[in-house]
Amino acid sequence: MRRVGLFEKNDPNAGAQGDRLVQWLKERNIAVVRQTASPPGSGGSRENRPPAPPDLLCVFVLGGDGTFLSAVRWIGDRKIPVVGVKFGDVGFLAEIGEDALLTVAGNVLAGKFTTKPRMRLSISVIRKAQTIVHETVLNDVVINKGALARLAHIETYINDQYLTTYKADGLIVATPTGSTAYSLAAGGPVIHPEVPGILMTPICPFTLTNRPLLVPETVRIKIRLGKKSSDIMLTFDGQAGIAINHEDTIIVRRAARPLEMVAIPDQHYFDILKDKLRWSGCRL
Repeated sequence: MRRVGLFEKNDPNAGAQGDRLVQWLKERNIAVVRQTASPPGSGGSRENRPPAPPDLLCVFVLGGDGTFLSAVRWIGDRKIPVVGVKFGDVGFLAEIGEDALLTVAGNVLAGKFTTKPRMRLSISVIRKAQTIVHETVLNDVVINKGALARLAHIETYINDQYLTTYKADGLIVATPTGSTAYSLAAGGPVIHPEVPGILMTPICPFTLTNRPLLVPETVRIKIRLGKKSSDIMLTFDGQAGIAINHEDTIIVRRAARPLEMVAIPDQHYFDILKDKLRWSGCRL
């Protein structure tokens, strides 16, 4: 029996639409693996549930961008197409509306769809020569200081060549997909998802000439904290995090496998961008 995944926000509306989709799929002899998103900060889906079965035809995500990121953690490195169904405001990741859900589901079951790859980042935290954490993110990895901590001193290296020591509230390392998330709020540029690069955006840097930097997607970024840094957290897609200190080394590089997002016909990235950012003007 063919199977699809259903990952939904903990919300009555999303639950009702999930019930509708499950019934529709069962009528077509399609089994459903159903999951509900965990609250942010609870460790995400990876720690709280078994990983997604590798034989899923597709994963439907009912919710906003946070739910989508949680679903991506559940999928892991498996090559499973994913499509987001938005509820409420327009999201950058959840692209289709509720009214198009069954139409898109029908196209997926019939194999009438294409996918577009979204680059992800692989992050390793090394402590005393041991890898203590390994994560894959779609949006970003963030080094952030606590509310009462002093400025963080963040030493950065590109392919083992020293770049700079950021004196800042933190540092965001983001994919092009993640450029419209926390990095954008910190003053970073919008990067089209098809542009190959990794974005480094300092958060409130002490030195005003420390500006966001886009580096090639092929580089290896190494990050260490200065000894004066304390009360520092490392977070992954805003879903999970760990405390780090000057003894840790963080390695960031492009993940081996991108996320495969289902391409929606007549759905254009720039239309979503304009709607989300409330840009003025209209199409000619």
